[in-house]
Amino acid sequence: MTKKLLIYNSGGGIGDSIQLFPLILSLENLFNKYEIYYLGAHENHYLGKLKDYNIKVKTLDLGLKYFGFRWWHFFTAKRNFMKLKLGEFDLIVDCQSKLRNTIVLKQIPYKTFYSSTFNNMFCVKLERPANEFLSSLKTIDYDIKNIPKKFFDESKRLLPNKGYIGFSLTQGNIYRKKEWPLNKVIKLSNELIKKNKTPVFLVEKKYQELKNKIKSSIPTALFPEHESSLDSPALVTCLGTRLDFAITIDNGIMHMLSLSKVPIISLFGPTDSEKFAPKYKNSKILDSKKIYNSKNVSDISVEDVLQAAKQFVNF
Repeated sequence: MTKKLLIYNSGGGIGDSIQLFPLILSLENLFNKYEIYYLGAHENHYLGKLKDYNIKVKTLDLGLKYFGFRWWHFFTAKRNFMKLKLGEFDLIVDCQSKLRNTIVLKQIPYKTFYSSTFNNMFCVKLERPANEFLSSLKTIDYDIKNIPKKFFDESKRLLPNKGYIGFSLTQGNIYRKKEWPLNKVIKLSNELIKKNKTPVFLVEKKYQELKNKIKSSIPTALFPEHESSLDSPALVTCLGTRLDFAITIDNGIMHMLSLSKVPIISLFGPTDSEKFAPKYKNSKILDSKKIYNSKNVSDISVEDVLQAAKQFVNF
């Protein structure tokens, strides 16, 4: 009988799912004969918007929306799981640390269970100490060569030259004020134009009003996603390979771009830069909490960003 591994993610955003790419690939590498299932508290982006990245996981559908976020799931999770006739999981990996969610998750039958909740106290039958379980994995980074060639071809068509600077300024999570002021974006763009750079705004087609507003202030600005019939996060990642560097707030596009390893300047305010910022050589973090002792990302100045940009290009 084929062994089975379950990964549970309570995060709902595109960025949360992208951040799990290395973990999924690392587990896939270590447990290469296992069937890997994914259980999310929200929709499975790997089979939806992120399907063009070709992350291979099966969906565990228990018919419970916002799985783990409702105490009554404790009484229905096992019953709904048994109806699927999957037996038990050889390993469950809990990718979050909320007490309620972990207690609910443990109702799914398993042999081995990993969770960092309450300092790993819920772990069961791990072969090594709980605090070493994930750190002992051989990290497998995502290879953008897994993205279909058509997205690379399209990104080259949309951005055929050099000297492009990417901008991402729209936030997906409406509950935290993470946007950098548009007037600062415009001022920064004009400074970059003086240095023979072309601003490229990574803005979805649904933000037509925002596009028009930016275009009226920056006539040379480009909006590649609005000029393409392709509509996929994978296109954003490929567009990242055409940029000199990118400037972005903490959002899903930041994570899409980070897969391309484009030099990136990430602007953080209320959210945790240690947890969410891209981690690679050419990733520069500007965190208002550290610079100005403030959770207001608007406190980051245009000059702060220009100074950070100097490590990527010679002005």
